[in-house]
Amino acid sequence: MVNPWLAMVSGADPAERTRAVRRAHEAFLIEGAVGPTVRPVVAESWRRSVDARVAQECVAPIDLSDDALEAYRAEHPLARVMPLFRELLGTIAYEGAHLLAVCDEQGRMLWVEGHTGVRDRAERMNFVAGARWDESHAGTNAPGTALTVDHAVQIFATEHFNRSVQPWTCAAAPVHDPHTGRLLGAVDLTGGDHLAAPHSLALVQATARAAEAQLAAEAPRARGPRICLTALGRDEALLVTDGRRLRLGRRHSEIMVLLASHPEGLTGDRLALELYGPRADQQSPVTLRAELSRLRRLVGPLLGSRPYRLRESVRTDMAAVSEELAAGDAYTALRAYPGPLLPLSEAPGVCRTRRVLEDGVRRAVLSRGDPELLRRWAQTPWGEDDLEVAEALLTALPPHAPDRAAPAARVRRLREMYGLAGVARRDATSVQRSGV
Repeated sequence: MVNPWLAMVSGADPAERTRAVRRAHEAFLIEGAVGPTVRPVVAESWRRSVDARVAQECVAPIDLSDDALEAYRAEHPLARVMPLFRELLGTIAYEGAHLLAVCDEQGRMLWVEGHTGVRDRAERMNFVAGARWDESHAGTNAPGTALTVDHAVQIFATEHFNRSVQPWTCAAAPVHDPHTGRLLGAVDLTGGDHLAAPHSLALVQATARAAEAQLAAEAPRARGPRICLTALGRDEALLVTDGRRLRLGRRHSEIMVLLASHPEGLTGDRLALELYGPRADQQSPVTLRAELSRLRRLVGPLLGSRPYRLRESVRTDMAAVSEELAAGDAYTALRAYPGPLLPLSEAPGVCRTRRVLEDGVRRAVLSRGDPELLRRWAQTPWGEDDLEVAEALLTALPPHAPDRAAPAARVRRLREMYGLAGVARRDATSVQRSGV
């Protein structure tokens, strides 16, 4: 069976592969259809890139620089395993004319190291520390796509959506917190076509696993819940029990989130209402009991009944963000918030929790008035159309700051988009938030 995460099968001609995918890429941009020569993981990434309005030729934006970059990466958990990354991949990067890159869970490059000549070339497309290489900003690329699909992947030459990146080939693997399962970032090797071989993908995968093992050994879990539930920024929640990772289906994710949010437990009727809303009366009780039965087969005695509840304390990423908000730490809260809670869920109880948490983080960011926090929120998929945040960022920047141009353009675009070009700022914000 062909490995779908590898860019090329053994013995394939890189030049012919480059031409075939280039033709498919050009046809996709014109017709919107993806030919059979393109791997499914790449085709899906191209579609996401189009949805995110990524330019066909662009450079990645710089998100962090200078002191802000130094402070951020010094506090990041992956800083503790950078010596390991350098030991396992650094020599290969320098001697093989490659680059070793490490990014955070949002696709921000924290370190880019390796062969000097290769690094100089990579700087022309902003493949540098502090730049944003998630798919929504840079299109299809190994670290950005690995973060999106949460799997190690190779991206070969013309498989990159952005033409500026097509001279490169890269292999990347995600790195997780071994105790909570939370995505921490990705480790990447970037270089020439010769990286499109099984060994490079296996190498970054092994390096990521070694980093997770070191984090488990060097950062023992504090006394507290041994079970963690991660559901922010994910369509399907991740349950981690003593290092065992279990990806839940969407309905089971909703049930676990609801039960974790109500440690006192929920009756069957209340749980049905939280899951189905007004449709609860139309749902047979057997349907809910069947879902709970299937969930119990997955999580075992953790799921109790009469009322339905979790029998052990479960640490959730939602609670972690809420605790930082309660402590008044907007910086840590935003760092711990990778995105909305189960964003595709329509379960009323989940939607309510999602709104409360997102609004809490957003208000904390606004109340601080810190340009860096405002910029980070404005650059997320859920904050890029937020007029109030865009206006606050523009206000927070000094009048003659060189980086005011982009926020000013964003404010103009958003005011036009909401039909508020001639409306006073306070009125414009209230109109936007009311959904008119």
